[in-house]
Amino acid sequence: MPEAGAAADPRTLLAEERTFLAWIRTGIALMGFGFVVARFGLFLRELASLRAIGQLQSSALTVPLGTALLVAGVLVNIFASVHHVRTVRAIASGAPIAAKPSTMALVVAVVLAVAGLTMAVYLTRELIAK
Repeated sequence: MPEAGAAADPRTLLAEERTFLAWIRTGIALMGFGFVVARFGLFLRELASLRAIGQLQSSALTVPLGTALLVAGVLVNIFASVHHVRTVRAIASGAPIAAKPSTMALVVAVVLAVAGLTMAVYLTRELIAK
């Protein structure tokens, strides 16, 4: 039988719902950013082919990086959904919820840091080359 504490308190479920929606927004932002990165490379190629601008070097890295960010966004949404369902079930059953750092949050933070550093190195190399 569930305890009358956390399961009966609607604030607990509402807090979990807000957390879930924050993860969904993060996943959507990753997908949108991935789409922009992938399309920006194609946009640069189109500009270069039209000769609307001078000699422009576009990178073959934009489409794979954009696709990777898009897939990361999809994975974040899937993992957030699974975590949300598990947490709501634990709250409903009155089971204790482990207070530990979110593995998903740490993985997303590290992946985004690596992607950001990769883009910073790429942009720095492009600026130095010109």
